[in-house]
Amino acid sequence: MTDRDRERTATPHLAVIGAGPAGLAATVAAAARGVRVTLLDAAAEAGGQFYRQPARALRAHRPQALHHQWQTWERLRNGFETHVKAGVVRHLTDHHVWFVERRPGGDFTVHALLGPEQEDPAEVRADAVLLATGGYEKVLPFPGWTLPGVVTAGGAQAMLKGSLATSGRTAVVAGTGPLLLPVATGLAAAGVDVAALVESADPKALARRPRALAAQPGKIAEGARYMAQLLRHRVRLLNRHTLVEAHGTERLEAVTVAALDADGRVRPGTGRRIPCETLAVGHGMLPHTDLAETLGCRLDGLRVHVDDEQRTDVPGVWAAGETTGIGGAALSLAEGHIAGRSAAARLRGTRPDPAKWTVPARTRTRLRAFFAALDSVYTPPAHWTEQVTDDTVVCRCEEVTGGAIRAAVTELGAGDARTVKLLTRAGMGWCQGRVCGPAVAGLAGCGIAPARRPFARPVPLGVLAQSPSATNNVSHVTERGSS
Repeated sequence: MTDRDRERTATPHLAVIGAGPAGLAATVAAAARGVRVTLLDAAAEAGGQFYRQPARALRAHRPQALHHQWQTWERLRNGFETHVKAGVVRHLTDHHVWFVERRPGGDFTVHALLGPEQEDPAEVRADAVLLATGGYEKVLPFPGWTLPGVVTAGGAQAMLKGSLATSGRTAVVAGTGPLLLPVATGLAAAGVDVAALVESADPKALARRPRALAAQPGKIAEGARYMAQLLRHRVRLLNRHTLVEAHGTERLEAVTVAALDADGRVRPGTGRRIPCETLAVGHGMLPHTDLAETLGCRLDGLRVHVDDEQRTDVPGVWAAGETTGIGGAALSLAEGHIAGRSAAARLRGTRPDPAKWTVPARTRTRLRAFFAALDSVYTPPAHWTEQVTDDTVVCRCEEVTGGAIRAAVTELGAGDARTVKLLTRAGMGWCQGRVCGPAVAGLAGCGIAPARRPFARPVPLGVLAQSPSATNNVSHVTERGSS
């Protein structure tokens, strides 16, 4: 063993899972403070959804046109690449993490599947783990939502950023939440005729939360710029409206939207049909918490609980970004920076000095308050389930309809999503309820609860057979979740 190898072995090792804003910020912060970092991510390039770049083969001349925080990305990318070249950071791409095993000695083994087929196993041993696993979109069903041409809002954005492509020449962007604004403006700037932006909430309600707004003038200015772009592209804004149905035979041809009354119900006689080839729809986001749950981390509702250092209640595990609560890239960067500094200090046996991260801590406080205000405004219509007909497919993997779920509740006495799942198979498919879970809970009349999945993605039986210690831990997680 060379002196360099001995030095590397003696240096504390942190595994960061997720190469979005939070994971990159944490990696740079920890590496700058004397910790070896292995960054694992499912994508082929760092950046996550927010900093997604066009495929290199496309040779995009102005990729910055797809981003409004390009200078921040350049600084982050340059710092990250510097540490990679120095050998302090190892970046493992196409690594799909399915389980994190806490070992008896207090260290960890990260289990992943390699490449597009996700069949070959890989393991990374580390002294500590930082979860920056991000979030995923919530999409509520409606008649016609399975038609080709209907995509998630984030999916439309990812297609545009990653492949410089769109799924049609005319589009409607609909649902609720701040994400709809950049999606609509991005499509319009790419030459798509965006016929309407359909928002079920009333953005004017934000005016009743002046303190949170006053603390984030930059966010207000950003929203104003988006609105100016929509006006310039003559995008029709339909606030307090909702999707009623998507129409088409072999693919999407049009959508029907309608106005909402004060109670969140469709107002009779207000329906209008809008021709379009693409419908980009989203109803907010949910944190990815699968890995945190299997490690036994405490959740606050649907997000991972962390302290002021971004530590979970499991020793040696930190979390940052959307997994601790949806709040956008700037909040993820602040949390990642704090988590990386804290992890580096703790791993090197010193006490972190919060005085050295006062700026990101203040940013974190203000942005959490700001997004709490947004969450209180941008919510799906209170009576959205009334638009789900009995023959609307709710669980696409298992082809379970709204009628079957209602029958499980009214005729078979199901009172929660888990019982509905057992009676109808809703949520038993490939996505394991990530897509249909909120809809099933809504139709069952119960709140969304953590799913307690034994691992974060489907795993071949052969891989499980090669990982007996992980399989043993998985069985304990399953028992804990069912108790």
